[in-house]
Amino acid sequence: MKISNDLFIIKLLDILLHNKQGGMMKYAKIIIDIINENVDKVFNYIIPENLKQTISIGMRVLVPFGKSNKLREGYIIELTNETNLDQAKLKYIHSLQDDYSIFDEDMIELAKFMSEKYYCTLSSSLQCIMPNINILYEKYIVINYDKENIDNIINEIINKKNKQSELLKFLLINNNIKISDIKNILGISNAPIKALKEKNIIKIEKIRINKDVNIIKNYTSTSPLTLNKEQTNAFNFIMNKIRKNSKKPILLHGVTGSGKTEVYLQLISKIIEDGKDAIVLVPEISLTPQTLERFISRFGKNVSFTHSKLSDYERFVQWEKAKKGNIKIMVGTRSAIFTPFKNLGIIIIDEEHENSYKSEITPKYITKEIAEKLCSLKNCTLVLGSATPSIDTYYKTKSLKYDIITIQKRVNNTFPNIKIIDMRKELQNGNMSIFSIELFNAINENLKNNMQTLLFLNRRGHSTFISCRNCGYVMECKNCNVNYTYHLKTNKLICHYCNNIESVPTTCPECSSTYIKYFGVGTQKIEEQVKKYFKNARILRMDMDTTSKKDEYKNILDDFKNHKADILIGTQMIAKGLDFPKVSLVGVITADTMLNNGDYKSSEYTFQLLTQVSGRAGRANSIGNVFIQTYNPEHYSIQFVKNNDYIGFYKREIEERKTMFYPPFANIFFIMFSGNKEDKVLNAINILHKIMLYYNKKANLNISDVAKMNIYKLNNQFRYKIIIKSEDETKIKNFVLYTIKILKEKVCTKNIYITLSLNPNYIV
Repeated sequence: MKISNDLFIIKLLDILLHNKQGGMMKYAKIIIDIINENVDKVFNYIIPENLKQTISIGMRVLVPFGKSNKLREGYIIELTNETNLDQAKLKYIHSLQDDYSIFDEDMIELAKFMSEKYYCTLSSSLQCIMPNINILYEKYIVINYDKENIDNIINEIINKKNKQSELLKFLLINNNIKISDIKNILGISNAPIKALKEKNIIKIEKIRINKDVNIIKNYTSTSPLTLNKEQTNAFNFIMNKIRKNSKKPILLHGVTGSGKTEVYLQLISKIIEDGKDAIVLVPEISLTPQTLERFISRFGKNVSFTHSKLSDYERFVQWEKAKKGNIKIMVGTRSAIFTPFKNLGIIIIDEEHENSYKSEITPKYITKEIAEKLCSLKNCTLVLGSATPSIDTYYKTKSLKYDIITIQKRVNNTFPNIKIIDMRKELQNGNMSIFSIELFNAINENLKNNMQTLLFLNRRGHSTFISCRNCGYVMECKNCNVNYTYHLKTNKLICHYCNNIESVPTTCPECSSTYIKYFGVGTQKIEEQVKKYFKNARILRMDMDTTSKKDEYKNILDDFKNHKADILIGTQMIAKGLDFPKVSLVGVITADTMLNNGDYKSSEYTFQLLTQVSGRAGRANSIGNVFIQTYNPEHYSIQFVKNNDYIGFYKREIEERKTMFYPPFANIFFIMFSGNKEDKVLNAINILHKIMLYYNKKANLNISDVAKMNIYKLNNQFRYKIIIKSEDETKIKNFVLYTIKILKEKVCTKNIYITLSLNPNYIV
């Protein structure tokens, strides 16, 4: 029988579509949801007939796994009609977990990229990308009336005096009830439930929760603002790159207060006109409310947001809205990069230099790298915005890997007046206060003028340590080799690393003297001093201690924005991105907290943080004044802040990096061994070091000695490191993985946790 050309094409398209979606395919390649490198590989399963019409790539499935055939969750990453394996040995997929795909093919490719780039299992990468779906369902117990002779079996059990009988009696009257409710009502454990389930007398059914989640409240619509000359130039430059389908990321280098957000808004407006979607990332939860307000006011219900303060259920609902195409813009912190838009047009990473864009848990991904990979997969544009770009990012513009456009002027054309205060001279003149005379007078003057003040210190708590003046003993956390921080509100000592809490001693644990004294300054101490010296001032404090509950950070910012407070005291949460028209004064209590941590990026972090917090002053019509208190006023990072000179700082810092062979001139591979048995940890890493030195004869890598981490005991885990430097990322990666493989063949590394990280935020 002859088939017409049109019919042939239709049938061919139907076959291709069927194959792509998975219909009628024979086998599925599945990653098992177990984070273990020994099972970090693809397993082949047969697709049963009843699933062939509905199964597709990216779905979650239940499959029998291992010798016991225990049902495990897995993710379908490929569907095929061929397998080289013996079909008789293959197992069948048991069931589908959902009625749609969690991952599209681009997200699966992204997970593979993450697995290779960040030395983690593919399962952990997929888990990182997907939302917590299990919270969508509540488990109910029902009597399995499909089982033969169920009435006879119930009668056999019902009269026994045990928990199974008690549970069955309850179910006969109250069938189909949540497990959590049954356990609370009857006061039973999982044991009787498990026993009846194994006897097939009861079934566990999952029923999806459907709660109304409306995280977008009332809003006032706004219209686009008229861009100034520099903003217009930036907008046209980026749009031209988008229209030409340029593959390069674009750095928008705009000084604080230059109106970068308005440029973002108008870029996204064009993207939406083209039928595409946008992801906008901010580094801190505290920045989300203000950023979100601007986007919602402009784009309404097309916007949603996500961050760690939302519940798992709320985050899933936002994820699902994006997947179904019910929104066009997602605003959020780091994890928002995984928003499943089908037609992504632009990714904007604001304050791109921030450390919070690197994950500190496995997989230890760098958001910029994820964004670049996504843009290549989705054929969209990446825009990086910052007043103080990271050295690495700016270097890439110099080496023509990134494009760059600059905005050099503020919208209001005025920069704040920045003054560096030498606190050594304050001490010499007899001023023992945490406030210099000039800052003290400026706060008073600001209060008289009904203007607002920001006081910044990147250290929370009341006092940084408690010490005995008699013998010098310092109260140190018993789990970590760090000092306890004293918190005035709770009158407790808290370790900021493991959260261990201790009571404040009345006598020295070492010499029993009563000369216990608080030293150092935290945000609580500043609040105490402000209340003492400025009695009529209305004060708010914003740090980890005051924003631990949902919406607390938003309430603080709203109150300050509405001038319900005169002074806002805070850590780096208040240092960047926030825009308060009545803030005309910024005081940095001490600028030295990050300069002395021993990390090669300490100068960069100091310059960025001080520039950002200085930029909060004088953003509207008032002239801003900034006082930076320091015991190291000559340091170049502080001097360049004074003149708002990023280029000068970059030139000085890049020479330092080149001399010391640090990024961007070298890649740093950080290796850390940790465990609760210090001798075993040290023995293993020393053996690795010897293996590395042996195999480095031809590799010509720069390998450090084994050294303790600065905080070498953390939550009862002893930590040692090796640092390797090389220009060649692939070479250094292969070398490390190969030598660790040899180590594991020679030494049992059980109970030793090995951390691998390329170009980490910190190496101290």
